[in-house]
Amino acid sequence: MRQIDRRPFVFALVLYLLAWLLGFPIRAQSAPLKDVECTLILDAASGETLYQQGVCDQRFSPASTFKVPLSLIGYDARILIDEHTPAWEYKPEFKAVKRDQKTVDPTIWEKDSVLWFSREITRRLGAERFAGYVSKFDYGNTDVSGNAGKNDGLTRSWVNSSLKISPVKQVSFLRRLLAGKLPVSDKAHAMTEAILPTFQAGGWTVQGKTGTTRLGNGGKERRSLGWFVGWGEKDGRQIVFARLVVDTKRTDMPKGPATRATFLKDLPDLIK
Repeated sequence: MRQIDRRPFVFALVLYLLAWLLGFPIRAQSAPLKDVECTLILDAASGETLYQQGVCDQRFSPASTFKVPLSLIGYDARILIDEHTPAWEYKPEFKAVKRDQKTVDPTIWEKDSVLWFSREITRRLGAERFAGYVSKFDYGNTDVSGNAGKNDGLTRSWVNSSLKISPVKQVSFLRRLLAGKLPVSDKAHAMTEAILPTFQAGGWTVQGKTGTTRLGNGGKERRSLGWFVGWGEKDGRQIVFARLVVDTKRTDMPKGPATRATFLKDLPDLIK
């Protein structure tokens, strides 16, 4: 029987192990990342699933949908006072996009999705209190450490970073919010409901928050993410919902507002 020379295989294995031990990048051929879509609607009171389509248990960055729990945190910690207090003036060191270079109060913060205002809330909280609230909320994977080695958990953890949440967990969190069962004050619950933007959709009164980000390290992935999460009421009936879209398609508006627009258009046909 012919003997197989095993030396090339052994040599390749040794090189692989050396590269791994020395920390050199080891590239593997991977399949293209798939698009992800989910629409999940629950009865707010009972938790009954009224509509589900797509992959709804996969975690992604919450992006600006995190302004919902952050509002609860801000009011409970008495950093935020009411719908229009505090009104913080923009400072150049915030390095915000031009449209956000203005005085912002809690209502404007939610409506215009102003990132620097979020960061001012977390800065005033401090890392320990911030992490404590997210943990008590059992929000997503509760990881607010931020990007490895960058010490940016207070400013970046919820934007394409360490904190991730699935649509299933989003609607679970929203049900607890509406039921007043989150570990914050009654005022925090009430104020958060008061400042969340309101929309109309075929007889439904909808309150919700969008989220938009590009995925991958530094947003280098071709896929972008769009969220729209919240609740709706019609004829005494209340629902909670999450719609998530992750794909490479370009839209005329940011992915979050585009996701909101399609959900509001679809809602009257999804729940009769």
